[in-house]
Amino acid sequence: MNLGKPLGSVIEGSLSDGLQVRLHPDVSVEDMRVGKFLVVQGVRSRFFCLLTDVALGTSSLRIIANPPAESDDFLREVLAGSGTYGTIELAPMLMFTPTPEPPGFYVPNGKTPKLPLETQGMLASFQAQSSEQIELRPVKTIPTHFSQVYDAQERDFRTVFGWEDDPHRRNFAIGQPLDMDVPVCIDLDRFVERSNGVFGKSGTGKSFLTRLLLSGIIRRQAAVNLIFDMHSEYGWEAVSEGKNFNTVKGLRQLFPGIVQIYTLDPQSTRRRGVRDAQELYLGYDQIEVEDIKLVGQELGISEASLDNANILRNEFGNSWITHLLNMTNEDIKMFCEEKKGHIGSIMALQRKLLRLENLKYMRSTCPRNYVNQILQSLEAGKHVVVEFGSQSDMLSYMLVTNVITRRIHKEYVRKAELFLQTKNPIDRPQQLVITIEEAHRFLDPAIVQGTIFGIIAREMRKYFVTLLIVDQRPSGIDNEVMSQIGTRITALLNDEKDIDAIFTGVSGAGSLRSVLAKLDSKQQALVLGHAVPMPVVVRTRPYDENFYREIGDTRWEERSDEEVFAAAESAKADLGF
Repeated sequence: MNLGKPLGSVIEGSLSDGLQVRLHPDVSVEDMRVGKFLVVQGVRSRFFCLLTDVALGTSSLRIIANPPAESDDFLREVLAGSGTYGTIELAPMLMFTPTPEPPGFYVPNGKTPKLPLETQGMLASFQAQSSEQIELRPVKTIPTHFSQVYDAQERDFRTVFGWEDDPHRRNFAIGQPLDMDVPVCIDLDRFVERSNGVFGKSGTGKSFLTRLLLSGIIRRQAAVNLIFDMHSEYGWEAVSEGKNFNTVKGLRQLFPGIVQIYTLDPQSTRRRGVRDAQELYLGYDQIEVEDIKLVGQELGISEASLDNANILRNEFGNSWITHLLNMTNEDIKMFCEEKKGHIGSIMALQRKLLRLENLKYMRSTCPRNYVNQILQSLEAGKHVVVEFGSQSDMLSYMLVTNVITRRIHKEYVRKAELFLQTKNPIDRPQQLVITIEEAHRFLDPAIVQGTIFGIIAREMRKYFVTLLIVDQRPSGIDNEVMSQIGTRITALLNDEKDIDAIFTGVSGAGSLRSVLAKLDSKQQALVLGHAVPMPVVVRTRPYDENFYREIGDTRWEERSDEEVFAAAESAKADLGF
């Protein structure tokens, strides 16, 4: 096997702290970048490693005390490789130990003996091990002293990450290594079976990463999606990154037949040129006390008012908000005397809930059950995007997202229990992925125990519902929830608390911290967790016209210049340009 040119030799290390490698004299330390994927060839096993640190070393302190002059190139060349050298640190992630060759198959001195045709066929079959047959194992040992280190080649990436056209798996190329043009794939079946997260500070391309992942899930039919689109970026089109204003396609344009858009602000949706969007309304009778508790901070509702809300709910059932808003002060006094409520708390609750009357999408009673309509779309294999338009404040986003998710989860629990009872594949619910932004507002430690999102995150795949959380402040998410996140796709983060949160529940996190901190601010991400065999840094796949064609869409919407200009100006206005 041709491994290429060796880069260095393993000089020391441990299983817990990783390997230290001294680079060969002809290898420049400037070619070694944190996050690079390297391979160590041991005596028996092959180790797949991640480069976590780069350093300079000298053989004598006298060299440091009296360094060569700036113009003395000759002395620098003399010292290079002997007196001065570069070192790198590697974190072994996976290992592969080939099966010993069968007796009689040893080839001495590299010479191929003449063998019977049947034996030659057996030998060829034995040697032609594909990446599908190779069994990668967790690292339980380390290579010996002076084992050689090599650049990973295409076959190594295929061995570890597979390829997109693998007929046995739903693989999706999320990007490429930092220094090679080889696809790095995630296993979508493993991705959707647990809750996942896309993290990164503002401006690092979280929305583009999320749209990329959702496109892969839809294209490969790994699950159905329910996307709560806070800033109208996923449904129809979005503003591209960069100085020049431009737009990119949303999921509805890429997959027009299977993506549906529901909107809380029909006027904003129409201004942006969205066609066939379904208006969405909610009724007071759909709001539970748990929903009000989630937005209690936004409304300024106290714990005492929430306690009295439960009294109202027990008395009036689903119509408790309608009754409360119609009650006079005398009605409230009489109610409190009869039901042992607190007058001041209920009056304060009434004042706070009057804000709901200003929301465009709220109705006393809905003309139809839109939540059931969304559920029917999901059951039919449709992907649903809920747009908020001008109703994208945190009160509306948290309220609507919680109301819809709670009802859909309840129905999925019923369906899952039926499937467990009948064991009939027809009754098996289709896997559902719910995408939420500003996830730390839903998964805050103070409220997560009582929210539907905390329940879903802890349940993992029990009821065929998982979350895709998008957030720039992972430190605001409950630690128990973060430990249950299956796959984490993380762009650049600077805050130490956020970086610590990313590695909650991750073994070997110390070596990965430096990798995350050294990412570029654009189009780079660290991918680790359930859907990839080992952590890897990727240049994320561009979301452009080439991607549209690769994903299977070749139909560009035909619009006049006036329509394009009007849609662009509307998008600018909605985004504050």
